[in-house]
Amino acid sequence: MNKLLALILAFVSIAIGVFVYQSSFNRPAPEHALYYQQPRTIKPFAMTDHLGQAFTNQELMGKWSWVFFGYTSCPDVCPTTMQELNFYYDDFKSVSNNVQVLLVSVDPKRDTVEKLAQYVAYFNNEFKGLTADHSVLFPFARNLGLMYAISDDQADDNYLVDHSASIVLINPQGKVAAIFKPQHELGQLPIIAGQQLVDDFAKIVQLAD
Repeated sequence: MNKLLALILAFVSIAIGVFVYQSSFNRPAPEHALYYQQPRTIKPFAMTDHLGQAFTNQELMGKWSWVFFGYTSCPDVCPTTMQELNFYYDDFKSVSNNVQVLLVSVDPKRDTVEKLAQYVAYFNNEFKGLTADHSVLFPFARNLGLMYAISDDQADDNYLVDHSASIVLINPQGKVAAIFKPQHELGQLPIIAGQQLVDDFAKIVQLAD
């Protein structure tokens, strides 16, 4: 009788294992993002947020972080992307309530803490702005798979900064989960559609469970 019970329990365990495996395997994959099945580690960094507080890897833990590189003097891509992130912010939170949006300034010369505070608050009071010297920003950008370039001639205070329009999603373990890259079309700003972010975010969160 004990042998029969053991066989039944073994069969049930195998059946449950197969079901869990198939359920995980059949989960839909993200359609619009470069998704890392093995999330990328983010090396230690130290920045300052728009409130003058330290922001390090620790502040990424326990949250899904949407990271966008831009600057407050950006004439087009940055404000449009920030507006899109704000418009879909509640949808992000409906997928997971532990969400934060981070604007990393690629223009530390002009983007003071006070200026960043005013800028991010214009879009959403819950958004955060981050700043640091280029010695921190360059390796952080490369680590996330992004890039930016600033003009050598900054005598004119109206200089522009060339930067990626991509958005990086960092998981609650503080690792890069996915990168969303915009479609480049002639005559159109390279903006990622917010609904695509939401749709893939839901899939990525399910895959992480």
